[in-house]
Amino acid sequence: MRLEVDDLTRPQVVALLEEHLSDMYATTPPESVHALDLDALRAPGVTFWSAWEGERLLGCAALVVGQETGVGELKSMRTAAAARGRGVGAAVLAYVLEQARAAGLTTVRLETGAEAYFAPARRLYERHGFVRRGPFGDYTDDPLSVFYELDLTR
Repeated sequence: MRLEVDDLTRPQVVALLEEHLSDMYATTPPESVHALDLDALRAPGVTFWSAWEGERLLGCAALVVGQETGVGELKSMRTAAAARGRGVGAAVLAYVLEQARAAGLTTVRLETGAEAYFAPARRLYERHGFVRRGPFGDYTDDPLSVFYELDLTR
């Protein structure tokens, strides 16, 4: 598997992100969906990676570096349906965390869903050392959101 910074123009990537947004809105009420669309993922301060096996897209993730020094937010973690159960999510997450450390970040945060649909994602984050915390940034308390943080200095 190779991971590369992506410009979000390839049809396979656009389709995977559209599927991601569609699933989020099918699973969660609109006011509790915090997934980014293509325009938001193209914004300054966002790095987006795609994971490939040959010409086959396996997954993706983004890291948003905001105004808080040393802190990044993980967004748009997604594994293609055909690649699930193969460790793609874990490999992509490990790579993004490695890139965050290399960029000098000390903390990575994320928001994910509280519904059963998101249980595999929560287990993945917890296996990688993320710990639950309260809302951060512009997020508010929402029973359908779970917030996590990872201290990259440990």
